[in-house]
Amino acid sequence: MTYLSKGDVALSVGMTAISTVLAPFLTPLLTLLYAGQRVDVNPVNMFLSIVKVVLVPIALGFVVNHFFHAFTQNAVRVLPLISTTAIVLIICAVVSANSAKIMTSGLLILAVVILHNLLGYLTGFGVGKLLKLDSTKCRAISIEVGMQNSGLATSLAAAHFAQYRWQPSPALCSLCGITFPVPSSPTSLPAPQRRRIDLISVSYTHLTLP
Repeated sequence: MTYLSKGDVALSVGMTAISTVLAPFLTPLLTLLYAGQRVDVNPVNMFLSIVKVVLVPIALGFVVNHFFHAFTQNAVRVLPLISTTAIVLIICAVVSANSAKIMTSGLLILAVVILHNLLGYLTGFGVGKLLKLDSTKCRAISIEVGMQNSGLATSLAAAHFAQYRWQPSPALCSLCGITFPVPSSPTSLPAPQRRRIDLISVSYTHLTLP
């Protein structure tokens, strides 16, 4: 998305790498801070879930790429399609399971999701402008802040908060993926950039951390 919007791709990749490393630590802590008084939050279990969903696939991707480099070079041609299909199927499954709740309060959830994402884009771009960065860096920061990882969020909501009767999290996360999907098939990129990004897709199984 950053490349297609003519943003700073190097900055975007750097921010994604940092957020990926920090996610297992900050996500449980921030969830405990913001929602700990309303719901039961187990930071340790959430940490382990994020490690399994995010860091383990990345580590396996690096191992496979190191020992089977020729195979991965051929596989990256089809992996973006596979990853896109996988995330769509995940979202469809969650939407189907929560269809009644979405129909009951769908407009409210949709408004919240749109506002949540738009505020992320505007905040990221605004911070870049306040720091007097050029427009390419502002666009990169905007996309990094505004894009949401609906796959990871759905996984965490289903694993840790499914017991609550109101249960808006999976439905909201799935609508986030529908209203603001993250393309995982950078086929329009030049070959060198495409190979680098596709290798990230190999190691990530593309649950796209923003």
